[in-house]
Amino acid sequence: MKKTAFIAIVGRPNVGKSTLLNAILGEKVAIVSKKPQTTRNRITGIYTEAENQIVFLDTPGMHKPRNRLGDFMVKTANRTLGGVESAILVVEPREAVGDIEAEFIKRFKEDGIGAILVINKTDSFRKENIAKTIAAYAEAFDFDAVVPISAKSGKGVETVISECERYLYESDWMFPDDIVTDQPERRIASEIIREKILKMMDEEIPHGVAVTVEEWKEKRGTVSIRAEIYCEKQTHKGIIIGKGGATIKKIGTFAREDIEKMLDTKVFLDLYVRVKENWRDSDFIISDFGFKEEE
Repeated sequence: MKKTAFIAIVGRPNVGKSTLLNAILGEKVAIVSKKPQTTRNRITGIYTEAENQIVFLDTPGMHKPRNRLGDFMVKTANRTLGGVESAILVVEPREAVGDIEAEFIKRFKEDGIGAILVINKTDSFRKENIAKTIAAYAEAFDFDAVVPISAKSGKGVETVISECERYLYESDWMFPDDIVTDQPERRIASEIIREKILKMMDEEIPHGVAVTVEEWKEKRGTVSIRAEIYCEKQTHKGIIIGKGGATIKKIGTFAREDIEKMLDTKVFLDLYVRVKENWRDSDFIISDFGFKEEE
């Protein structure tokens, strides 16, 4: 008998939600970065094993929004949590329950959502810190399970998957058994390009960057992609391009390598940089860039 479950992965920015999703799936479907607020849309990851299919919904990190794009991200996280019966709350070993985590716990209680507490980055903290974190969250909510992990190294990830099986119920699957995400390849490619920008740029610029794939041609075993990088200031454009085009070439090289791994084929990637001032505060442009609220 087939079984399924829908589980939201929630938490504050930069706690490792996307890294956890990728580790669960054994494949990269969500970009990761040390910079907060990397994930902007909800990302669906599909884990299928034997008769079980667990659909994980990775959400943008909950934060105080400063622009329309931030509003969209927070709404996406809240809407996702409202459509599931269970969740994974990802935290770092901080010994006390933060305001953002307290808000999630409040939602769990109000909506009757079962939840697993995943304490990430445990390889960077002492055991005493982890023990105090467990005690603090145990007082705040009756979690169905508490799992200390290191999503980056994969330690504890199998335990997370095993604990998620408690939420499975008999039902036909929503997705075929041979896919790990419902994201179109064009979307993943654009996000891979943005990931490389995040890794190479200073603090201010990445949050004002969006990437769209404008052309995708497949011919004789190769894929030719033309993508446009949008930033908010002319000075940012110059930084992204770099002296003599050096920076944009590096971004293109690193992105092409990952896209080729994803598609398992040769890729030709052309990148162009455009300026759209204050696009993060324009509902129209945000929607045009693919950040659309789901029904």
